[in-house]
Amino acid sequence: MSNAAAAYELLKATEGNDEGSGEWFQITQDQIDQFADCTIDHQFIHIDPERATTETPFGGTIAHGFLTLSMLTHLTSSISSDLPPMNGVLMGINYGFDKVRFINPVNSGKRVRGRSVVKSVELKGSAINSTRTITVEIEGVEKPALVAEWIGRIVFDS
Repeated sequence: MSNAAAAYELLKATEGNDEGSGEWFQITQDQIDQFADCTIDHQFIHIDPERATTETPFGGTIAHGFLTLSMLTHLTSSISSDLPPMNGVLMGINYGFDKVRFINPVNSGKRVRGRSVVKSVELKGSAINSTRTITVEIEGVEKPALVAEWIGRIVFDS
């Protein structure tokens, strides 16, 4: 049995597992401003606190949806994973997303955290795709900031 096939048998059993939540992380205005500069997206709802307070229903500036999405690596890094040891792993890569929905804005200064549930595990030749449903929760807010189906790929030697 190949290393990928052996690992698949172990990981397939994790489908449906709620991996829990990570640590809270504060989204600051400085981070929002830096993201605006990097992406050249200087819409006032993100970078002008006074105008965002008076001209939007948000009560102040909000993080770019893509800033929140780009934080998934950090937000999920503190979620403990009980992955079994696997032989022949060459690398893990970000394979992409099946679905992303921006449900609720994240106001500057709010804390967010990621919650992960294993949606599916698929054997793809000498690789395994693991899709996790990641929900970014906003502290003190019922509706999440976003929900994404994120695909990670583990590549094995042949």
